Amino acid sequence: MHKEVPAVLLLLGALALPAAAAGPKHGAKWVVGMSQCNLGEPWRVQMNADIRRAAEAHPELEVVYKDAQNDTLRQRSQIEEFIDADVDLLIVSPKEAAPLTPPVAAAYRRSIPVIVLDRKVLGDAYTQFIGADNQRIGRAAGEWAVGRLLALPQVRAGGRARIVELTGLMTSTPGQDRLAGFHAALRGQPVDIIFTADTQWLEPRAREEMESALAVNPRIDLVYAHNDPAAHGAYLAAKAAEREKDIVFVGIDGLPQEGQVYVRQGLLAASFEYPTGGREAIDSALRILRGEAVPRQLTLHSRVFTPANVAAGGEWLP
Repeated sequence: MHKEVPAVLLLLGALALPAAAAGPKHGAKWVVGMSQCNLGEPWRVQMNADIRRAAEAHPELEVVYKDAQNDTLRQRSQIEEFIDADVDLLIVSPKEAAPLTPPVAAAYRRSIPVIVLDRKVLGDAYTQFIGADNQRIGRAAGEWAVGRLLALPQVRAGGRARIVELTGLMTSTPGQDRLAGFHAALRGQPVDIIFTADTQWLEPRAREEMESALAVNPRIDLVYAHNDPAAHGAYLAAKAAEREKDIVFVGIDGLPQEGQVYVRQGLLAASFEYPTGGREAIDSALRILRGEAVPRQLTLHSRVFTPANVAAGGEWLP
């Protein structure tokens, strides 16, 4: 049984103080603009679903959704449309940090409260950031992988383990942090990253990259993928090559209908949860719109799911 801990950790720091509570700008409802970078990933579909479910409990809210379809310029334009519409509050899950910083800052400076969700922007021109600690998740995945790899006969005999890393979009902060945390856990350990590729979070791309890795590496001990679709794509490539039983697959997201299912099916050895923050975003939006103070950063806690604990709801990361 895993130890119960709070689902959300509030980081210490300066509070973001919104303007005094006022009525909605347009009619009887507060209008919240939701800028989603894409809906091509199951995790982002789940984020929107979590936002929608939480908002439905509050008839005083109207959430308007825009999908940037993985196009940074389109997302910038859509945020500008929300600014021109003078929404009461903006939620942004950005595709990339640097290009989305100016429009987010423009909204904030127009006195539109902004909640940045999942991926950070640069600077501090926003009301609140909500997301899990990707470096911590990456480090936990690395520590788990090292523990598994050190038990391999070839490593116990003095050899070195061989890892393939399939990254998320490396111009996004989650991709950068998941890589940095994982590599920090590997320092000084008898392991080598023998192949790395940017999959841009997409399963078909991960499968193609894994095919390339298999073609040039006769031995692969473990695949660390920055999300579960990439881990699943790598598994399918290895299965097609009849090598899946020789490789350990680790992913991140831990969705009930995806990563947890893959763990139950024995396709992944571990999936590290990355909560969407959708419910928390609506909770914070309501507080802000009512004139309450919110912390500048809200850090979501995470779990790891393995065959040994998935039925019990996983295990919280320390």
